[in-house]
Amino acid sequence: MYSDRELNRLAAYKVSLRRRIAARRTECVLLVSRLTRPVAWLDRALAFWRRLSPFTQLAAVPLGLLVSRAVLPRRGLLGSLARWGPLAFGAARGLGAVFRSRSDQTR
Repeated sequence: MYSDRELNRLAAYKVSLRRRIAARRTECVLLVSRLTRPVAWLDRALAFWRRLSPFTQLAAVPLGLLVSRAVLPRRGLLGSLARWGPLAFGAARGLGAVFRSRSDQTR
């Protein structure tokens, strides 16, 4: 058997070890909450965007184009993407819808 002195030392070590574990857990919780703040903000922003009516979302596209023309230069790759990107994206979506509807009709 262990002596009382040894058992008391082990009990004290156990208490200190539990305190260190609790402190580490608290530190981890604080760090994780700090890391997830941007994700939580993005989640709230997406939820807000989904609550807006579809017409408001459609109005955001021309507004974005106006802002991009004012902010981005007309020259260079970034300006070209800002200028022709929405047109190419819309054309790709339209073609995708056409191909999907044709494949649905053949089934």
